[in-house]
Amino acid sequence: MAKVTWDHIHLRSPDPEATAQWFKEMLGAEIVQGPGRIDLKLGGADVFIAPTKDGDGVGAPPVTPYQGLDHFGLTVTDIDAVAAELKAKGAVFTMEPKTIRPGVRICFIRGPQGISIELLERNAKYS
Repeated sequence: MAKVTWDHIHLRSPDPEATAQWFKEMLGAEIVQGPGRIDLKLGGADVFIAPTKDGDGVGAPPVTPYQGLDHFGLTVTDIDAVAAELKAKGAVFTMEPKTIRPGVRICFIRGPQGISIELLERNAKYS
């Protein structure tokens, strides 16, 4: 079997600068200008944000839930403090922090263009 590793996540946005700024302000992403797009460094991963414009054939953001990519998850430390900080910044929560099984606490926020982002903490204190 082939060995695979993550390389990047690619997003499309009608306003890549605003999308990049949201990820910087809300999640601490580092903004790096890429060729024809904006690149981010987020949690050790590369995120590329390409521009869209009317008539380029790119569909509108889907309404959740839908088939295909559902969300991406980011690990955090002290999820309740992170959630409080995000609320103070105006983040929209689609699921408040909750323990889903022993040792795992999660929440979901809505990003630009309806992107669903899971924040999770794996810690025995939630057992």
